[in-house]
Amino acid sequence: MPQATTIGELRAAAYPDRTVKDELRENLLARLSHGEPLFPSIVGFDDSVRPAIERGILAGHDLILLGERGQAKTRLIRHLVELLDAEAPAIAGCEVHDHPFRPICARCRGLVAEQGDEVPIAWIGRDARYAEKLATPDTAVADLIGDVDPIRVAEGRYLADELTIHYGLIPRTNRGIVAVNELPDLPERIQVALFSILEERDVQIRGYRIRLPLDLLLVATANPEDYTHRGRIVSPLKDRFGTQVRTHYPETLADEVRIMDQEARTPAGDLPVRVPRFMKEVLAALTAELRRSPHVNHRSGVSVRYSIGNLETLAAAAVRRAALAGEPEAVPRVADLPAVLEGSLGRVEFDTIEEGREEEILVRALRNAVLEVFRRRLSGFDFAALLERFSGGLSVETSDLTPASAFLEQFGDLPGLAKLLKRLEVEEESPGVAASALELALEGLHLSRRLNKDAAGRLGAVRYEGPPGER
Repeated sequence: MPQATTIGELRAAAYPDRTVKDELRENLLARLSHGEPLFPSIVGFDDSVRPAIERGILAGHDLILLGERGQAKTRLIRHLVELLDAEAPAIAGCEVHDHPFRPICARCRGLVAEQGDEVPIAWIGRDARYAEKLATPDTAVADLIGDVDPIRVAEGRYLADELTIHYGLIPRTNRGIVAVNELPDLPERIQVALFSILEERDVQIRGYRIRLPLDLLLVATANPEDYTHRGRIVSPLKDRFGTQVRTHYPETLADEVRIMDQEARTPAGDLPVRVPRFMKEVLAALTAELRRSPHVNHRSGVSVRYSIGNLETLAAAAVRRAALAGEPEAVPRVADLPAVLEGSLGRVEFDTIEEGREEEILVRALRNAVLEVFRRRLSGFDFAALLERFSGGLSVETSDLTPASAFLEQFGDLPGLAKLLKRLEVEEESPGVAASALELALEGLHLSRRLNKDAAGRLGAVRYEGPPGER
């Protein structure tokens, strides 16, 4: 069926006259009834955050999302755009996307009064009905609401004429979704102006007022510390948000790994990169360890982006070794983990009195993460044959530049390797994966005080030797 091109054709087609919140509610109900996912790229929020957002939309509320950095708040908001109709009609040429049946700006009201049902309309897509603003202290009323356009005044209009206004971001997103990130950072005088336009439908620019009954959904984000303790959101604006949604970090290592797999970008090139699942779990456990640490600033949090960046660094370290050694594939190992700490030191905000201990805190957290994965994956595994080799004088050296083949040659014929890989759920064996699994086993045995580990000759190289009591 061809789209309507005038208001009259739109009326004849019985186009529904709905508000944005009605449109979102109906489209959400349709998705829920058909079992379609609401946030397909969001992991770990199915039983907590998603139901709260769904209830808020069904209630017709404006929303505020509270959570620390890196908790997918902005991504959640951007997914709400998918609940808008694919296209919506608006009076052609209107700056504020006036509804053909309910124009609100002076230009369109005059146009409808003059031409009636012959007024042409245009169809706008979802992206044009979404606006996002990062609140900063230098944000002005003109940015969000509007200001007098001196060029229009120079053209001969009176200063008090509504047609002299150059509309800001919010009016230009009429009949859509407006997102304000980090709302507490918005100056209070701007928050008051924001409240006026959303609640009172009243705009005051350069000393005169106009009525502008905007139709939109307001969604804001804030850090819970700012929102609940420092009181930087004015009370009338707080009251405007009918639903408050509390976000959180992934609650399981499996969810953290899923996000890492989804978001991380592995180095491009002809060299294949293969990251074993247990190495991803070590990185996820490191992030979880830091989130629990009393030495880390919990108001700032440890973002999921920290895990994603660490996975990318880990893969890059493996690619570097493979390129230098001429290996057929790049497989990260425990020897690459120090590079991860080195590359991510500045991404964690510490809350400790003693300066200079940041690296020590990270190293301790990494050891705990490796030990956690080792115990969970290899608890009860029979390492007797391997430990017997070390008791007999075996010494194994490794580093971030040691090729997998050179590392494995130090063991010779090692019984039980296939069982070790099976316990670690390795589907396809290769020298790189075997070396990675063995390094995890050696490091876990060392952290369990069953092997000794010393620095070797080259910087960054380490040597695993027999149990401390048998040296």
